[in-house]
Parts: sequence; C-alpha cells; structure tokens
Amino acid sequence: MQNSNSLQDVVKNFQEEVKELEAIGIKNWASLRKLEDRDLLVIVQKSRATTRNLKFLRGMASFICQVNLSHSEAALLLHAGIASPKALSSLTPSELIQKAGRLERQLNLGRKPYIDMEIAKNWVQRAKRANSELTQ
Repeated sequence: MQNSNSLQDVVKNFQEEVKELEAIGIKNWASLRKLEDRDLLVIVQKSRATTRNLKFLRGMASFICQVNLSHSEAALLLHAGIASPKALSSLTPSELIQKAGRLERQLNLGRKPYIDMEIAKNWVQRAKRANSELTQ
C-alpha cells in the first residue's frame, strides 16, 4: 500500500506510454484512470505507445485509486486475470489466493506466495467498499 501518485515508478516496459501520457498532461494515476478508450486511441495514433499497455496502465490506475494498492500489487492482480476492482470485489479471499498463487507458480518464483489470507481478505473488503461507493 505504499503507492506513489506518480506514473514514474512503473517498470521500463511502460516508459514509452508514460512519456506520451505526461506529454499530454497525464502525470498521476487519478488522471490516467479517467481516460476513455477514445483518448487512448488518440495517443496510440500519434506515438509509439500501444493500446495494450495503455489499457493495462489504466487498469492499474483503477486498483491504485479505488482500492489503494501499490502499482506492483495492481499489476499482480491484472496479470492474475483480475481485470478490475469490481471483479476483485466479486471474489472470495480463497479465490483470490488461488488465482494469484496459480500465476506465481507459473512464474516459478520459488518463494512464499505474496498474497496470504489476511491480505486477500483486506483487498476484497476494500474492493467491495470501493465498489459500493461507486454505485451510491
């Protein structure tokens, strides 16, 4: 939960996208989260940024802003196939552990899994809270 508001902390794979976003004034996760698909397409047409990477970053922004996760935690969820805070809120903590654990096993990290039951419960609860705030 040590999330920085800056886009500068993302991995090198996204540096082209971050450069293009900053060039149009998108300098933080909250601004990125508000971009529509048509905005992303305009960026792609005028640069070397890819739609896939921009959508991934926008997905990260949703987790960072709505659920208050770090950018690495948000990326873990997206890579595990959890596409949005709404999708996270529909999972049980056990399902979250299973999905994230499957990814970690496929990556063959050889370390203790990052998400345990306490973390999973916390994230699911926060996603449910964020989801209920959006629907009010």
